[in-house]
Amino acid sequence: MNTQPILTKDDGTAGTTGTPETSDGLKAGLKNRHLSMIAIGGVIGAGLFVGSGSGIAAAGPAILLSYALVGAMVVFVMRMLGEMAAARPSSGSFSAYADQALGRWAGFSIGWLYWFFWVVVLAVEATAGAVILEGWVPAVPQWAWALIVMVVLTATNLASVSSYGEFEFWFAGIKVVAIGAFVVVGLLAVFGVLPGSDNPGAGFAHLTDAGGFLPMGAGAILTGVLMVVFSFMGSEIVTLAAGESEDPQRAVTKATNSVIWRIGVFYLGSIFVVLTLLPWNDKSIVEKGSYVAALDSIGIPHAGQVMNVIVLTAVLSCLNSGLYTASRMAFSLGQRGDAPKAFARTNARGVPRAAILGSVVFGFVAVFFNYEWPDTVFAFLLNSSGAVALFVWLVICVTQLRMRGIILRESPEKLVVRMWLFPYLTWATIGMIVFVLGYMLYDGGSAREQVVLSLLVAALVVAVAVVRERIGKSSAKL
Repeated sequence: MNTQPILTKDDGTAGTTGTPETSDGLKAGLKNRHLSMIAIGGVIGAGLFVGSGSGIAAAGPAILLSYALVGAMVVFVMRMLGEMAAARPSSGSFSAYADQALGRWAGFSIGWLYWFFWVVVLAVEATAGAVILEGWVPAVPQWAWALIVMVVLTATNLASVSSYGEFEFWFAGIKVVAIGAFVVVGLLAVFGVLPGSDNPGAGFAHLTDAGGFLPMGAGAILTGVLMVVFSFMGSEIVTLAAGESEDPQRAVTKATNSVIWRIGVFYLGSIFVVLTLLPWNDKSIVEKGSYVAALDSIGIPHAGQVMNVIVLTAVLSCLNSGLYTASRMAFSLGQRGDAPKAFARTNARGVPRAAILGSVVFGFVAVFFNYEWPDTVFAFLLNSSGAVALFVWLVICVTQLRMRGIILRESPEKLVVRMWLFPYLTWATIGMIVFVLGYMLYDGGSAREQVVLSLLVAALVVAVAVVRERIGKSSAKL
């Protein structure tokens, strides 16, 4: 990496700062502890806390297999992405790699789809946070809370990348400590050694005593997959953030190697605790939320309020990272000429100000849509971005098939992270993702709507990319 402290400001003049500049004008302002916590907390979204109850109700104890299947898929995808990111750190991550391996149209398309996904997430998370805050301070209307949250986190991202890293360090830290404590306390209650616990029914018997391990049939495992897959989105953020760290190769390698235990502890571990503390068909799991119901069952006081604080932290973390991720993808697209040139400019602090403001403006517009037309315009935005996570993972797999050869030809010494059983496991992961997308179409309902609308939006973006590429080639010939 280029670490010269000379950079170009938004006004085109040169400036210096004490923080090393990366080769693309961003600052290497993220410390190892920032990257470590972003890597650990990146897979923990509000969906795990809020949505897991519905998954348990739909699949019973078999939801553990759903989480395990999606977890394995994410581990494989992250391994592939880690291989490319360790060899070629970039703020555009998989979009930049798709550009190199598959063509400009691929990098353009997946980059803009990913940006679209995260700016819609901004609206969802801002609204979710506003609901919690309004419950605490009803004098402030919900729309005002959403505005306050968005403004504060926009200011954080505009300050410097180290500000984003510091906020995310503490947000992710709270999530990690909370789930770690939940798993430890829950297991103590399950084994009957938690002092003061008033849940004598806790135990492994709950995994089979209400209709067996597969009470809803084997097909419910796939239904569970559809319900949990999107709570894993965000694992790839660390590969974008690594481009602004002092040692991106080390950061990516560490994050990739730790993804297995992170998913094992935070997802499988916490859901296992819920299922062993309560029967899967206990109504409180859906009514209160799985974590609150589990804490109530062992007599933890004020469990609902405690979990609201943790969920709010997860929401703010997702907002913070979503804005960061969207802006860095816009920055990368701007660098490659696939977005306005202003998006590729950084100020004296190495912050892509235009990319951040452009992303947050769309986020504000989406928040407005959510309040004015929640069942029409915003529902369309939500559903049309719903399957983008799976498209991104699919593109990462296909890109890695091509990038392995490119890296081996050009810089084999940088292949420090390798995908296991290449290319067989890569193809198997592609098959898993395609199967999930196909099952979503077959399953019907909201899942089918998400895939169809996401495919339509993807087709539109790809068409724009192909037309732009052909016009560019025609202009070059002239």
